[in-house]
Amino acid sequence: MALAGGTYRLTPESGELLVKTGRTGMGRRAGHDLVIEVTRWQGEVVVDTAKPEDSTVSVEADVDSFEVREGLGGVKPLTQNDRAEIKKTLRGILGSKSDPKITFHSTSMTNSAESWTVEGDLTIRGQTQPVTVNSVIVDDRMRGGTTVKQTRWGIKPYSAFLGALKLADEVGVEFDATLVPSVP
Repeated sequence: MALAGGTYRLTPESGELLVKTGRTGMGRRAGHDLVIEVTRWQGEVVVDTAKPEDSTVSVEADVDSFEVREGLGGVKPLTQNDRAEIKKTLRGILGSKSDPKITFHSTSMTNSAESWTVEGDLTIRGQTQPVTVNSVIVDDRMRGGTTVKQTRWGIKPYSAFLGALKLADEVGVEFDATLVPSVP
């Protein structure tokens, strides 16, 4: 389905925004691949059907709203204490006190009948780098994602056990949301 022209809003009520991590290092079997849900975020998609290249996307995510939903693998299941410790660590790594928001603003968009490629600027911890987000449109939903290499934003991937267990540098960001037309 091609999107009708207009402005659409995105929120946690219309869909989900997930961050997925992987692990590496000799101790990777002890750790978990994490599925982290961003529980406070908002976005806007402006579709210009006359000039699709003038369409825009912007998203803002609250760093303090990251919640561990699932821990895959590992020697033992994640506990509530593990989840709380991971959240605390995330806040420190992502600098939530000085930079409480992660933002994305498109710089160009191209589309086909059912997909969009969005080039844009992603700002994490006050540093901005370009990224490409790919998405598909199914019925009234937009699904897609990108891969973010933490070190591009000056983030040293988390490690434990003297570096034997490490978070992989590449982190997946995925979204699946209903496009809700904005009311003027």
